[in-house]
Amino acid sequence: MSGRQKGMVQIWDVVGFDEVADLQKMPKEVITTMKTYCESGTFQRGQEAVAGDASIAMFGNTNQPIDVMVQTGHLFAPMPDTIRDDMAFIDRLHFYVPGWEIPQMRNELFTDHYGFVVDYLAEALREMRKHNFTEIIDRYFSMGTHLNARDRKAVRKTVSGLMKILHPHGDVTQEELSEILELALEGRRRVKEQLKKMGSFEYYQTSFSYTLQDTGEERFVGVPEQGGRDLISADPLSPGTVYTAGVTSDGTVGLYRMEVSVSSGTGKLKMAGGISGAMKESVQRAFSYVQAKKAELGIARDLETSDMHVEVIDLLGNRVEAEVGVALFVAAYSALRKTPVSPALLVLGDMSVQGNIKPLRSLTEPLQVAKDNGAKRSLIPIENKRNFLDVSADIMEHVDPIFYGDPKTAAIKVLGIPLPLLNP
Repeated sequence: MSGRQKGMVQIWDVVGFDEVADLQKMPKEVITTMKTYCESGTFQRGQEAVAGDASIAMFGNTNQPIDVMVQTGHLFAPMPDTIRDDMAFIDRLHFYVPGWEIPQMRNELFTDHYGFVVDYLAEALREMRKHNFTEIIDRYFSMGTHLNARDRKAVRKTVSGLMKILHPHGDVTQEELSEILELALEGRRRVKEQLKKMGSFEYYQTSFSYTLQDTGEERFVGVPEQGGRDLISADPLSPGTVYTAGVTSDGTVGLYRMEVSVSSGTGKLKMAGGISGAMKESVQRAFSYVQAKKAELGIARDLETSDMHVEVIDLLGNRVEAEVGVALFVAAYSALRKTPVSPALLVLGDMSVQGNIKPLRSLTEPLQVAKDNGAKRSLIPIENKRNFLDVSADIMEHVDPIFYGDPKTAAIKVLGIPLPLLNP
């Protein structure tokens, strides 16, 4: 700014970020500026608004096999924190190129025919930027209802770009255009599916489709690696393991697997390093309640001679602040009694140090995430019963509610064993 020099997006046609995972120190202000630029093509530079024409591309490597990534997380996990944690920025990405589908360069892939000199090809592609094929879809097709305005913009831009490469004269058959459109829909849906996996409810409409205008036939476009949800196992769990979730004020859901184990000790609580903030406080409150009620719960002797180790695994990788006190109570009692909870169960709700139950802000979002990830039943605070009216019939059909009013009732209902009463 001091030198009054133009930035790269004002000079070049494309700006690429190579090895994007290494950009951990990228300031948040840069992402904020890029977010505005990706939406409108302009950004604020000092007191003036500046426009640019450059596309932005990000290149990087995945750290795990794709089947493992889609099973345990999402495809944006290798991104630097400032990008991965900004779902609004990710939503502005038009297309996710599945690099694992692109063959690595081999000798047999090189042609022995004539080709364009790179300088000429670059100039030809630059000239094609003056052309626009974003409306060509409307010749034969209309897009489905699950595509919002940003989705439609992304798909149209991708179709236009592919048209310039494959059919620069603009002459394309319905069948050829259908193939291009399906590729554009797949690439955009791949972005939305990851946002959905991160737990944000606003991105849950991902059934992308298009309709043939001449026949009225609707065709749905999937994502090849879309499987791999079912993060909530339908198999029996080991004692001390429960699934739990929390929801923020903006509807973003955090999904967790809590694992509690016991070892010889003196009744101390030991938490893994990843537990912090509101989650750490809720775990400590619940443990204080367990200690205060250990005689009533019939676990005094076990608790006094054991230390309790707590680990929480973030299944969606979106680091949502979740209060998980009831899950800790159920998991702790399960571990001490060596009795597993019901399979495919999600435990919702928090508690005070005196055992009073704190309801969730909303039920719809966590139950939708629970359904999509394999839950068959959910433990729900009785105070949230009125929120159940907002839950869709599809969710109610797949996830059975189990209501509770206090921690002991919650444990009784999902462990299948009665809690001993305090002797008079």
